[in-house]
Amino acid sequence: MNIRTTKANGHIIAIANADSVVLMDEQSALDLIMTISYDHRSNRIALYKEAISEDFFNLSTKLAGAVLQKFVNYNIKFAIIGDFSSYTSKALKDFIYECNKGNNVFFVSSEQEAIDKLSKAK
Repeated sequence: MNIRTTKANGHIIAIANADSVVLMDEQSALDLIMTISYDHRSNRIALYKEAISEDFFNLSTKLAGAVLQKFVNYNIKFAIIGDFSSYTSKALKDFIYECNKGNNVFFVSSEQEAIDKLSKAK
């Protein structure tokens, strides 16, 4: 996994990309949180969609809720970067919409949008 950081609005934002799936369950979410928190001193993480298991985007698996709860519990602001237009599930579209209205989890289309959202999150 490739992790780099940038500073914006007084916050260190970690941007992670991987050639394979690195977020596949609750334990891998915790591993990601701890690695970035400890190694990069950041509580704001942007991760490319390709590094996340497709099961995450199937809400019936309940993986998204379980994983995102970990980020909230550890006070980590989290952005997922990617194109979500190929998903047809109304439930997923509603979930993305509601997340984007909040202050903890964002589904964004570009790295710059992730940086903007994460740097302004309270």
